Amino acid sequence: MAELLQYLATGITIGAVYALVALGFTLIYNCSGIVNFAQGEFVMIGGMVTVALTAYGLPLEAAAAGAVAVAIMVGIAIYVFAVAPAGRASPVTIIIITIGVSIFLRGCAQILFGKQFHGLKPFLTEEPVMIMGAAVQSQAFLVIGGMAAASLVFWLMLERTLVGKALLATAANRLAAQLVGIDLRRIMLIAFGGSAAIGAIAGILVTPITLTSYDVGTMLALKGFAAAMLGGMGSPLGAVAGGLLLGLAEALAAGYLSSAYKDAIAFLATFAVLLLAPNGLLGRRSINRV
Repeated sequence: MAELLQYLATGITIGAVYALVALGFTLIYNCSGIVNFAQGEFVMIGGMVTVALTAYGLPLEAAAAGAVAVAIMVGIAIYVFAVAPAGRASPVTIIIITIGVSIFLRGCAQILFGKQFHGLKPFLTEEPVMIMGAAVQSQAFLVIGGMAAASLVFWLMLERTLVGKALLATAANRLAAQLVGIDLRRIMLIAFGGSAAIGAIAGILVTPITLTSYDVGTMLALKGFAAAMLGGMGSPLGAVAGGLLLGLAEALAAGYLSSAYKDAIAFLATFAVLLLAPNGLLGRRSINRV
């Protein structure tokens, strides 16, 4: 029983990180239909910048705020200098552009921070919390709480603010949104800045557990995209559900089979679900009127 609880705690913690990355994918996709494969680099920036700023003597809170600010600026720069100039290019072209941006950001991080792994001390305590025989790191509670808080803020913004309603209107029909006076450029800037902030928060929270390096964003982007597809691309609730399910699949596969197969089994499980439900677990079905 303790062993199973240990795997479940690990899976939920890693799944919370995947869910945050998937929420970033969802925010940009809902507004523009763009799949931003540079999303994982925001996680890298959040962790690496926080490590660098704390090394220069800044308090953790100030360093984390600085890392989120840097990630937001990078996110806005990606839209202004890479995505917006492409205009109405095809989705494949936009995806290639974001992959190119991801490679560029990894190269910059390698030059600035080196190839070695970097870490942070746990924010609360290094002593694990024992739950029915399972040892759960205190940092795991912050990761899960951060995911829950980000999801709540995301939902409140969409449902209770004018900016959120503008985002939903843009997602439903960009031309109609423009005709009623919604500034699409401003909405896109908010989407890219917001998704960058979500990714950076994930990177800051998970660095004490998994460490960080210049190339950590590559696999996280793939896992976050798989989580978004599993839950249903465009669905915030689906992004959270997909991330948690993917994390649990990985942890259980690593625990009961082998850690060497955890990535393959998680992706195979995602593939199997999408075969049965092409729109994901909570995705909306598209309707073509003729």
